[in-house]
Amino acid sequence: MKMKIQVVVIADDGEETTQEVAVMEREALEVANLGLSIREGKAILKGIQEIMVGRQVADSFREAKSCPECARSRNVKGSHNITLRTVYGTVQVKSQRLHHCDCTSHSAQTFSPLAELFQEHVTPELLFLESKWSSMISYGLTAKLIEEVLPIDEPVQAVTVRNHVLKVAERMERSLGEEQVCFIESSQREREQLPTPDGPLSVGIDGCYIRAHDKKGCFEVIVGKSIPSFKRDNPSEALPSKSFAFVQTYDEKPKRRLYESLRSQGMQDNQQLTFLSDGADNVRNLQLFLSPEAEHVLDWFHVTMRLTVLRQMAKGLPQEWEFEDEIYLIRQPILKSLESAKWFLWHGNAVQALQEVEGIFDRIGDFDQIESGKAKKFHSTLADFRSYIENNHRFIPNYGERYRHQERISTGFTESAVNQVVAKRMVKKQQMRWSPRGAHLFLQVRTRVLNEELEDVFRDWYPGFRRAS
Repeated sequence: MKMKIQVVVIADDGEETTQEVAVMEREALEVANLGLSIREGKAILKGIQEIMVGRQVADSFREAKSCPECARSRNVKGSHNITLRTVYGTVQVKSQRLHHCDCTSHSAQTFSPLAELFQEHVTPELLFLESKWSSMISYGLTAKLIEEVLPIDEPVQAVTVRNHVLKVAERMERSLGEEQVCFIESSQREREQLPTPDGPLSVGIDGCYIRAHDKKGCFEVIVGKSIPSFKRDNPSEALPSKSFAFVQTYDEKPKRRLYESLRSQGMQDNQQLTFLSDGADNVRNLQLFLSPEAEHVLDWFHVTMRLTVLRQMAKGLPQEWEFEDEIYLIRQPILKSLESAKWFLWHGNAVQALQEVEGIFDRIGDFDQIESGKAKKFHSTLADFRSYIENNHRFIPNYGERYRHQERISTGFTESAVNQVVAKRMVKKQQMRWSPRGAHLFLQVRTRVLNEELEDVFRDWYPGFRRAS
């Protein structure tokens, strides 16, 4: 049995032309020869692509050759080939250079309509697939997947995929607005005139570290996740969360990035907003002056984590301490004070908690008088905890009251975002090391994919790309 695959092109004037794409032969039916093989499918798609591109380019040039002002045919100066990388193979197209018509004045004597149209020699579909796939698997595996699945003849290099992804990210970065210190621009009267907003937004922000490419340690990545509670006109509708990420030392517009992410979820100036963070200086400053209705909460998990470390260290202290012929109880009173400090913090009383901490300092004496190595380490850790609470006392609410009202007190959902955005692709079982620039740009693409926004980005850039149904 012989089968022929043909393409029939019907021109605008009704003329039909037929071109053969492939001929396939089959003998006795076997499981292995049932239907099309991958190789045959690639060859058919590549053949159809070449025919379609050739006819589209020819028709476009025919229209461009005619002057739109006087309808005279423009003269051809010369031609050269343009290589286009498409999803269905690399295609060579003939780009002819035309003289401008004398009926109007131009800054240049000649122009190339195809060169102006194809400023990028990679089609949007291929850029999209490279960006989407490489956000989920490594650049090398993406290159192999493209070679395996798509009808592309020449080998695909991982560095080529990486460069394309970074160019996509850089274009997204250029569309980001200017950085501002304060994004609160509406007055109280203007906010009162706004429509009733949706339910409160909860925003968790945390940091993590990835390995640097120069083998000199790691650098920090800030990751966040925003979760809407409910939609005002449809409370039962499940609303999607959104993630964002950036490299702290590279990003020049972190507040703008966070602000635009929240605005994309419909945030209004009269909408309640809750920020939860670990209290680090860079994260604390990031969330300020974004919304007039924002409240800032120190993550209870990070508070208890520090207290747990102190409790474990306190258990290693001696039961009692002899100083100037006096014996002082050490371990149990310190453990009791730490428990009291935790109780006061749970109820939002940072002042009383700090007084308990000061009482511990009074009990263990001055640093110069501490001889035990464990005691010195405990003293240093306790001093760090005191500074931590002092720096974040404004963001310590009544956790117990919030918990009873089923309000968020911890960034547990942000920990999952760190795992989803960073760890799965950039840390766990990954040997690749990153530069701050490469990691930052890659994270912009990955978060767009996870938020299901990448297709909309490409649709904005290329209006004919995957038209929404």
